[in-house]
Amino acid sequence: MPVIKILPHPEYAPQGKEIEAPAGTSICEALLENGVNIEHACDMSCACTTCHVIVRSGYGSLNEAEEEEEDLLDRAWGLEPQSRLSCQAILAQEDVTVEIPKYTINHARENH
Repeated sequence: MPVIKILPHPEYAPQGKEIEAPAGTSICEALLENGVNIEHACDMSCACTTCHVIVRSGYGSLNEAEEEEEDLLDRAWGLEPQSRLSCQAILAQEDVTVEIPKYTINHARENH
């Protein structure tokens, strides 16, 4: 089973964390199932950017981003070339390391 290493984040994983998840699982699902309560305002339907992560290693093992995801990522805070929406990034057999950005844009929570 692949391992997801989450780099330290003050709110979601202050000490960092390593979790295992079966191949075929989205990074978002794996995080949520293992107590890392990453935001996912659209309930993982690829309609927002709140579950944005930066894949620091293992990026190439994930499924390819589709056009809809890439269009949404253009609006994500802290976008980098290895950015993915964790609800759309599906694990293969390789371990991955992810960083959850410090900020997220959540219009519902911010009353926009």
